[in-house]
Amino acid sequence: MKPPTSEWVEKAEADFRSAARERLARKSPNYDLACFCAQQCAEKYLKAVLREKRRPIPKIHDLAVLIELPKPLYPELVLLSPFAESLSSCAVMFRYPGAEATKESAMQSYLDCSEVRGATRRILGLPGNGGRKRRVRSSRARRGQADS
Repeated sequence: MKPPTSEWVEKAEADFRSAARERLARKSPNYDLACFCAQQCAEKYLKAVLREKRRPIPKIHDLAVLIELPKPLYPELVLLSPFAESLSSCAVMFRYPGAEATKESAMQSYLDCSEVRGATRRILGLPGNGGRKRRVRSSRARRGQADS
């Protein structure tokens, strides 16, 4: 792996650890931050894949768009589209007043992030967890909103 790619991976791993820590915190958990860090981890791993292949890295946060860029090189990324779409809303939704993440949405974001992380680490030739078996929830539940 090229050194500039390693820098993206290090930042992604820091976000992954932060998401894990906040979703499990017993005292004053910040579920909003857990969701945001999960999105940031996935974003940085996707950008690391682009960096490794010397592709331009766009300054965007929409994972649904970002995941399309390396698909010609790695068609298996199509399987990650639902996770990327789910996480995209976490880049902004919980950072401002008007919405709050729940423990359940923090867990779901972490699981979605784990899927993207595992696949991109395999692409980059890194050890680590692969995809996990998980329960699929509605997109509203992932965002911590009640179904109406």
